[in-house]
Amino acid sequence: MFLFLQNYKAVSRDLKKMATNESVISIFSSASLAVEYVDSLLPENPLQEPFKNAWNYMLDNYTKFQIATWGSLIVHEALYFLFSLPGFLFQFIPFMKRYKIQKDKPETWEGQWKCFKVLLFNHFCIQLPLICGTYYFTEFFNIPYDWERMPRWYMFLVRCFGCAVIEDTWHYFLHRLLHHKRIYKYIHKVHHEFQAPFGMEAEYAHPLETLILGTGFFIGILLLCDHVAFLWAWVTVRLIETIDVHSGYDIPLNPLNLIPFYAGSRHHDFHHMNFIGNYASTFTWWDRLLGTDSQYNAYNEKMKKLGKKTE
Repeated sequence: MFLFLQNYKAVSRDLKKMATNESVISIFSSASLAVEYVDSLLPENPLQEPFKNAWNYMLDNYTKFQIATWGSLIVHEALYFLFSLPGFLFQFIPFMKRYKIQKDKPETWEGQWKCFKVLLFNHFCIQLPLICGTYYFTEFFNIPYDWERMPRWYMFLVRCFGCAVIEDTWHYFLHRLLHHKRIYKYIHKVHHEFQAPFGMEAEYAHPLETLILGTGFFIGILLLCDHVAFLWAWVTVRLIETIDVHSGYDIPLNPLNLIPFYAGSRHHDFHHMNFIGNYASTFTWWDRLLGTDSQYNAYNEKMKKLGKKTE
C-alpha cells in the first residue's frame, strides 16, 4: 500500500509537470502565431530585396571565415564609432548642453584621446582574437549563413532580448564583484577614470574587465544563436544600449526609454558619479530586487526637493 501511494504521488507529480509544460508551450505557440499574424498584415519591407541581394553577394564573394571574422570586426568597429558620433558632436552644440546630466564635468580633448587609444588596443589586441574564433564557433555548432534559413525579424528581437537578460544578469553580479574593495583598484578602477561618462567610453576598460564582463555577451550567443546574422544583430543591440547608457546625456523622447525596466543614461551616469550602486547594464530589476539602487533613489528624491529635474 505504501509503495502504491508513493508511485501514485510520483505519477501525479509527473502529470502536473507535463500539464505545466504543455501550458507553457501552448502560450508560446499562441504568442508565435499572433506575431506571425501581425507580421502578415504588415506591408512588405521595401529594403528586404536589396538586403537579400547584398547578403547573397557577400556569400558568393567571400568565404565563411572572412565573413565571420573580418565581417564581424567591421560591423563592430563601424557601429561602435557611428553610435558614439552623436554624443561626440553634442559637446560642440550649445543647445544640447541642457540635456547633459553632469553639466559641471565637460569632456576634454585629453580624456577623449586617451580613451580612443585604449579602445584601439582593446578592440584589436583583446577583442579581435576573440572574434577570430567566430568562424570556428559557427562551424562547430553548424550555424547557417544562407539567406533561406535566416530567421524572421521578430525571432531576432526575441533572441536579442534573451541575450540582453542573460548579459544583464552576468554583468550585474560580476560588475558588483569588481567593485569589491580588494580588487577594485586593480581592474575596474580604469573604467571609472571618467566620473562623467561619454558614449565612446563605453568599452574603455582594463583588458581583464573586457574579458570578464564580455563573457556575458558570449553566453547568450552560445545558447541562442541560430544564424550568423544573429551575431551581428546582437552586437548592434548591445552597442546601442551600452553607448546610450554611457552617453552622459538624457535626451527627450529617447525610444529606448519606452522599454520596460530599461536603465538608461541617468541610471548608469549616477553609477559613475557615485561609484556605489546601479550595477546593472541594461535593466533595473536586479538593482531594485537587491536594493543596490537605494542611494540613487535617495539622490533623486533630494534633487526633487531642490526643484531639479532628475528624471
